[in-house]
Amino acid sequence: MYCKNCGNELKENASVCLNCGVSRGVGKKFCENCGYAVENENASVCTNCGASLASKATINFGQGENKSRLIAGLLGILLGGLGIHNFYLGYVGKGIAQIILSFCCGVGWIWGLIEGILILCGNINEDASGKPLDK
Repeated sequence: MYCKNCGNELKENASVCLNCGVSRGVGKKFCENCGYAVENENASVCTNCGASLASKATINFGQGENKSRLIAGLLGILLGGLGIHNFYLGYVGKGIAQIILSFCCGVGWIWGLIEGILILCGNINEDASGKPLDK
């Protein structure tokens, strides 16, 4: 993989080019497949290797903007037994535990309701990655 902005070779798991600091997949100057300089920004394929130059859509779980306190709280109150609010905040293990408890004992619903209220009151104020919740 190569940086589409500067042509520098990227490590397989890199999300940012260490040479120019641009996010992976951003830019139109170089082919992402072979690193060859793209002469025409409007070209749809690389003239060197034939790879598509179209931008690939990426999904960034938990890397974008801060999560909403209101959404997390409402998910906790309305769908808390399914752990949806925990999945939204990035607490996957906790969400799975809530699902299991809800179907086995029924207490996951109460847990979710309480957590939803705590989120809305501000007692739970960050997601799994430590980012603060937006108002």
